[in-house]
Amino acid sequence: MTSRPKVLVVGQHFWPEGFRINDICDFLVESDVDVEVLCGLPNYPQGSLFPGYTWRGPYKENHKGLKIYRAPEIPRGDNSSLRIFLNYVSFPLGSLLHLPRLLFGRYDKIFLYQLSPVMMSITGILVSKLRGIESTMYVLDLWPENLFSVLDIKNRFLRRLVERVSHWHYRQPDKIIVLSEQMRAKIQSISGLPDDRLAVVPQACESLYEREIIDEDLASRLGDGFKVVFTGNISPAQSFETMIEAAALLKREGLTGISWIIVGDGMSRNDVEQQVKDRGLEDVFRFEGHHPVTDVPKYTTLADVLVGCLVKSDLLEATIPAKVMSYIASGRPLALAMDGEVRSLVEDQAQCGLVGPAGDSEALADNIRRLYELSAEDRRRLGESGKAYHFANLERSIVLGRLKKFLLSPA
Repeated sequence: MTSRPKVLVVGQHFWPEGFRINDICDFLVESDVDVEVLCGLPNYPQGSLFPGYTWRGPYKENHKGLKIYRAPEIPRGDNSSLRIFLNYVSFPLGSLLHLPRLLFGRYDKIFLYQLSPVMMSITGILVSKLRGIESTMYVLDLWPENLFSVLDIKNRFLRRLVERVSHWHYRQPDKIIVLSEQMRAKIQSISGLPDDRLAVVPQACESLYEREIIDEDLASRLGDGFKVVFTGNISPAQSFETMIEAAALLKREGLTGISWIIVGDGMSRNDVEQQVKDRGLEDVFRFEGHHPVTDVPKYTTLADVLVGCLVKSDLLEATIPAKVMSYIASGRPLALAMDGEVRSLVEDQAQCGLVGPAGDSEALADNIRRLYELSAEDRRRLGESGKAYHFANLERSIVLGRLKKFLLSPA
């Protein structure tokens, strides 16, 4: 390998979309790695192309010291099942247009950033195989389970086909990075990779989540009271039904001073807002919509509790969402309804909040009530415990340093 290694990064989503791959690439560039990115046209989560982008491009850009090449894709539009399907298949096909160029480029490593769909890695896999370049896949969405949690596919033939396609992709990389030990066991059983070619690296959150930003105008607009804040994607996997039912339970108990602040957007937003109206909870929920990631600390600074839920799923039990990492870094108590390794992380290791079972609205309501009844000082101590754990174990340079070492080391 040359003194300045060159890495080809392949993944559908990249800047100006707000995914963690942006920070990974920034870190690699800061660490004297030459980075080239193959991605799609930015349209997530709104479903329409970002300002400045059209079907005519731009398809080549330079940003913060790295080269970006884009492939055409069909935007998610209204996030209907059809549009999501078209979006899922269009990027892998569009990315193949870059294959002739990539076959003559100089790359030392190939990094496959695998969200949904699993097929987004296909061009990187082909370049790896045809050129004999070592590839590493970072698995964040486990397929086909993740697909089945979003699209209700009943046909047995289609389900089996998707499973075979997904497992084929996991058998191609030379190395794989996963988010948890449970996911490691699952991926190892599929890929057949030996232990030394598998690594567990949680998602590192950007350092901006560590900040406290006081926004007087926002504080005035949100008003007084106990603020339960959610930030991130509004999708079926987030189990907003659990949050809505917990809010209804607390309201019926007379805890009307609790407000739920929802910061984000996604395919389920309209449905979630309708559920809130149907339950008569408009007075306790506020939907702030999509905000740039740099605005998130303004909301977490005002939060008394940060909340998150997941649907009950064997897949999701094996993951630790990126949201949890950024919540811990923010220094605020957590109230979560999730299964798997999250409970151990939050309650035992970071000691920064309370975790109940996925889908259990009564447990979530009880945990929020318990945090509500604590003194402000006790809640502050919980948040500080989480922040201390973050800086000791999950801080950006620690986590991404591990990722870089595994990526650049020979298989």
